[in-house]
Amino acid sequence: MRKEQHHKGWNEKKTNDSWAIFKIMGEFVNGFEKMSQIGPCVSIFGSARTKPDHKYYKLAESVAKSICEAGYGVITGGGPGIMEAGNKGAHLAGGTSVGLNIELPFEQHDNPYIDSDKSLDFDYFFVRKVMFVKYSQGFVVMPGGFGTLDELFEAITLIQTNKIGKFPIILVGTDFWSGLMDWIKSTMLDKFSNVSPGDLDLIHLVDTEDEVVTILDAFYKESGLSPNF
Repeated sequence: MRKEQHHKGWNEKKTNDSWAIFKIMGEFVNGFEKMSQIGPCVSIFGSARTKPDHKYYKLAESVAKSICEAGYGVITGGGPGIMEAGNKGAHLAGGTSVGLNIELPFEQHDNPYIDSDKSLDFDYFFVRKVMFVKYSQGFVVMPGGFGTLDELFEAITLIQTNKIGKFPIILVGTDFWSGLMDWIKSTMLDKFSNVSPGDLDLIHLVDTEDEVVTILDAFYKESGLSPNF
């Protein structure tokens, strides 16, 4: 049952904001301490609503399994759907399976395939996103909703503005992503020149787990593995 909302006055908000700083700091410290002990990983994003019998759940599981067999670990948002599939594939491959869970009023709960010592809980989306970006060596983006798009464009923006190092962003599912990529190229790039051609160089559109691993391996033969910023 949802808690009844309490509308706070201005003074109460200011007081709570001051104390929230310590909670935010605590989430950063705990996240940095735990994530710094984990080796090179690839983040898998996608919808929490995808069911286990869906083709993209099964594909995400296969992608994660192949990623771990190639020597990387897997980081997901720790919840159900595509996130669960990613952790499940990593678990079945005997690889590193990390879950960065977020407290939400619906959809989100820890899935059972996260390594027991690699499950982190967050109240703040922005702290959680820092962990994804700082400790991921690549993004694999499965079909999803607004949250998935938020994570995708956050990564692209940080790379575009040189706030983090370059790493591959792999969109899986041409039937889902083709329309978005066509719009970015025809409207944002060609018609309005709001992005540069080079901004799209690290975005790959694929359909199979083998393509994902090939792109990751090719990229890291030329680049070192290190945390961002």
